[in-house]
Amino acid sequence: MAAAPPHALEVTPESALQFVLTRDGEDTSGDGSSKCTMTLRHTGQTTESIAFKVKTTQPRRYLVRPNQGVVSPGGTETVSILLVERDKQILLHSYDRLGQSALDHSKDKFLVQSCTVDGSFAARYAAEKARAGGGSSDGKVSALSKAMTDELTSMWNSASSSGQPIFNKKLHVRHVVEGGASASAGAAAAPAPAASAASAASPSLSASDKTVSPETMSPQQMLAEITSLRRKYDELVSFSVNLTAERDILNNTLEQTKRDLNREMSARAALENAGAGGGGRGGKAAAGSAKKGGVSMVLVLMIAIAAALGGIKLANSGAADFLESVPVLGSALDFGEDDTSSGVVAKEEL
Repeated sequence: MAAAPPHALEVTPESALQFVLTRDGEDTSGDGSSKCTMTLRHTGQTTESIAFKVKTTQPRRYLVRPNQGVVSPGGTETVSILLVERDKQILLHSYDRLGQSALDHSKDKFLVQSCTVDGSFAARYAAEKARAGGGSSDGKVSALSKAMTDELTSMWNSASSSGQPIFNKKLHVRHVVEGGASASAGAAAAPAPAASAASAASPSLSASDKTVSPETMSPQQMLAEITSLRRKYDELVSFSVNLTAERDILNNTLEQTKRDLNREMSARAALENAGAGGGGRGGKAAAGSAKKGGVSMVLVLMIAIAAALGGIKLANSGAADFLESVPVLGSALDFGEDDTSSGVVAKEEL
């Protein structure tokens, strides 16, 4: 196996992330959620800080916090990955129908990308993380400001476009049900003795909320109620985050569709305007030519008629006799004098 480059982070676990699916009443963590953690460690092969980004093939199924950040030399970063409650129930339903084989060969994958960053950016990130409080003792990650989040996103975009070396670490996902096959059998039949004893020792408020008020609740009942409320709150938060992610995806899809529609409408309008402009110019040119041709024909007819009338008048008045002296035109314009004179002689003879 080839050695990892200096800008690679050491990822734990190394090859697979395992999510334990728990049912209501069987979880031991108290919040009922299925989650796992991933640790990213700076190996110290370089003195530069290393930025990381966590991607998944199922962004709607898993909530990753933080999904990007910067690890200083020798430092570590813990990434919490939460399986959404709705998808957990779907996986449990598949397990109940088909067993563990339904959960094996999962196609879900995670990708951890890492690259080096300059010292000024790392210093700004460290200051922002310190201002936000870093990480709390209960494992919750404090949110960075929107400006720093946008700056991280821009840094990754520039690193991808500039060809900066980026190390990619892939991890597979495995889902297992707590208790194995006995868990589904126990859920279908009767609760386990331990669960029965626990429920008998600390009954929840859902079974006795009609008769027990908060003032008269025992410490066990109060603890059970707080645990139940916390689980419901976490489920509500997860559902809200999932809805927000789906809303953002739908908004992006809608904006892209609008841009494509506007581009198509603009192209179609440009084609229609080009066709209409060419047809209009051709029609106008044809109309102009026809108009000019019509005026020329009328003018020629008027000139011809006027010339004919003028010639008849000149011939009747004898004013056109001088044209006979013209060598060519005189022979062409033969006025028939011989015939006229012959007719006159004949008349005199009579």
